[in-house]
Amino acid sequence: MLSNRKGPLIMHYENGNPDELKEKFWKELDDSPFVMLELDGHSGDAAPMTAQLDEDANSAIWFFTSRNGAFAAMGPATATFSAKGHNLFARFDGVLSEEADRARIDQFWSNMIEAWFPQGKGDPSLLLMRMDLGQAKIWDSSLGLMGTARMLLGMDARADAQNNTVETKL
Repeated sequence: MLSNRKGPLIMHYENGNPDELKEKFWKELDDSPFVMLELDGHSGDAAPMTAQLDEDANSAIWFFTSRNGAFAAMGPATATFSAKGHNLFARFDGVLSEEADRARIDQFWSNMIEAWFPQGKGDPSLLLMRMDLGQAKIWDSSLGLMGTARMLLGMDARADAQNNTVETKL
C-alpha cells in the first residue's frame, strides 16, 4: 500500500488497476482541460482556468494568467476537475511557480490565449505558471450495470461508488 505524510492512500479502484484510473484522468483532462483553480487559503479567488498539457510531462500542467491577478502570488494550490461527460471527477494539489522556459509559451500559445493577451507573447502582464502536481483524489462515476440498477431502484449504491476511487500522486 502506498503512503504519504498523512497516512495510507486509498487504492479502491476495483474496475481495474489504479494506474488505469490515472490514465483515464489524463485522457479526460486532455479532452476538456478546464479546472477550477484556487490558491490554498484563498478560496474567494478561485477561478476557472484552462490547463495546458504536455504528454511528456505527466507531473506538471501549465496555466496562462495575468501578473496583475490573484494567481500571480503563486504557491500551493488546489484544482477541481469534472470531465465533460461527468463520468470522472478529480481534486488535486500542487505548487504554482513561474515557468521560466520561454519555449513553453511558444508551445502552448494559441488564438484562445491571444484573446486574453492582445499584445501577444510579449505582453508585460503575461504570466505562464507551472503547477508541479502532488496528491490527487480521482472518482470514476461509472457504477457499472449492477451499481446503476441499484441506484435507479433506490437501493444502496455506496459500496459501488467507493470502489471507484483512488488517492494517488500524479
